[in-house]
Amino acid sequence: MIKTKSISTKAEKSDGLRILASRFRGHGVPASAYDVWMPNLGPTEALLRGFKAGKIDWPEFSRRYRIELFADSTIDRHNRTIKNHGQKFTLRLLQRMAKDETITFMCQCAETEPYCHRHLLAKILHSRI
Repeated sequence: MIKTKSISTKAEKSDGLRILASRFRGHGVPASAYDVWMPNLGPTEALLRGFKAGKIDWPEFSRRYRIELFADSTIDRHNRTIKNHGQKFTLRLLQRMAKDETITFMCQCAETEPYCHRHLLAKILHSRI
């Protein structure tokens, strides 16, 4: 099962593995508020700032965020066997884990915020990767 929450929402046992999916941990956020911090699953600073400033609308933000998640890395550019397709392997692992246990993606947005990348991330994992 995949859930989403704000990092400021009280932790519950039913949250399972609590993953902070944000480039920045945030001021005053203790490490005890999450189990794993995965900044690579958050949108880039430029994309997030553009959205927050109103320069990018939600559909465009959603499209660019998905592109960022699956963007190729230069790490394996010269490797004939392994081609790094962004977060594809990490996402598949999380998708598989969510079949057997609860994973909760969190960020600094308010609990009731409908326009948050954590919802997009959950939606992506519910689809085929």
